[in-house]
Amino acid sequence: MTRLYHPAAFDPDRKVESHWQATAPPLSFTAPKLEGDKQVEVAVIGGGFTGMWAAKRLAERYGQEVAVIDAGQPAWGASGRNGGFCCMGSAKLSFPKMFKRYGEEETKAFVRLQQAAIEAVGDFLDERGEPADRHSDGELALAHKPNRIEELKEEGAFLKDRFGIDSRFLPPEELRQEGASGPEFHAGLHIKSGFGVHPLKYARSLAEAAKHSGVLFYGDSEVLEWRQQEGRHRLITALGSLSARKVILATNGYSREDLPPWVAGKLMPALSSIMVTRPLSEEEQRAQGWTSDLMSFDTRKLLHYFRKLPDGRFLFGGRGGLDASPEGLARRQTILRSDFDRMFPAWRGVETERYWSGFVCLTYDLVPYVLQIEDLENAWAGLAFHGNGVSMTGAVGRALADMAMGEDPGLPAVVRGPARRFPLPALRKLYLRGAYIGYGMQDQLL
Repeated sequence: MTRLYHPAAFDPDRKVESHWQATAPPLSFTAPKLEGDKQVEVAVIGGGFTGMWAAKRLAERYGQEVAVIDAGQPAWGASGRNGGFCCMGSAKLSFPKMFKRYGEEETKAFVRLQQAAIEAVGDFLDERGEPADRHSDGELALAHKPNRIEELKEEGAFLKDRFGIDSRFLPPEELRQEGASGPEFHAGLHIKSGFGVHPLKYARSLAEAAKHSGVLFYGDSEVLEWRQQEGRHRLITALGSLSARKVILATNGYSREDLPPWVAGKLMPALSSIMVTRPLSEEEQRAQGWTSDLMSFDTRKLLHYFRKLPDGRFLFGGRGGLDASPEGLARRQTILRSDFDRMFPAWRGVETERYWSGFVCLTYDLVPYVLQIEDLENAWAGLAFHGNGVSMTGAVGRALADMAMGEDPGLPAVVRGPARRFPLPALRKLYLRGAYIGYGMQDQLL
């Protein structure tokens, strides 16, 4: 078994009918298939944010000959189909538990890394002159039940006291004034960190920058076998091979279970689905009471995330589902639309313009991993951003490049591993099914 889900979800020949694909300028190049035997100093498996940042840094800072190889074209996976929330949240482990496991200083260092990662994305886009549809002064957490209101107040105080992150608590009346009201929103916490972005415009700008720096790209070239011999790695595809002295693995939720064997049982891909409406008129926005452009999410365990895009369209996403076949994703679309209609009843008649799905990636420890791969010389991995990787992937990619060149990036203990396998990893989808059932009950009752 190389992956947990239906093979259609990993097929790069299946077109992703996303809003981002429909509105991002095309790349100036097409990554060619790897044909014949090639050789570079460093190979990066995975053409998403993490891999491209690693490759760009290796070429620019260290003058390395580096190639990015991917089963699809650059940003075909999660980097080109996520919700565009450039924010904190790359771990699902709560801060109190993180304090207990890693200590206060290491947890604070992890938060500082995430904050710096957000700033770095903004700086890169500014340097490139790429607006990437940026908007939203931070993000808005919304209490989906009245008994979650105190939790939001406590979270705001905690973020300020422990990490110096500013926030503002919004009772129902202030939510309405903010233009963020709805029947399931009982209070809010405006966390002033992060911004919304068009993820594919950002990703393609990153690809262009990496290409300009001398990075080689090979697309539509899934790595089928990974051998190590005579101090080099050989990555074998259907039409050729890529030999490298060093390798960085950056495939996240699209990883194979057997490439390399170290990966087996360590990752839990989970489906996330998104719909985007047609543009909403100002009158329609006022009728619903939602005019805000803040990135928003509710307090459910199986959370929903949503934001009004700069052109007036509304993006609405959610977690859940275990069937990634075309039929399963169609059923998931019906559920997502039903949730949208319930939460935004004035928009029940508004058409869904586009719908798509992809994988987020979880670990048993509920934190990302950035580390050297065991049992392989000169091989590193940066994986698992728990549904919030738009910013953190950049920090991880740059750190992986430094590690590959023998430098210490000074990463916090939170992300340094060791990477642990899920108990009885063959049952991971059953674990997820049980978690979804339990979380659904909690969201209804608590």
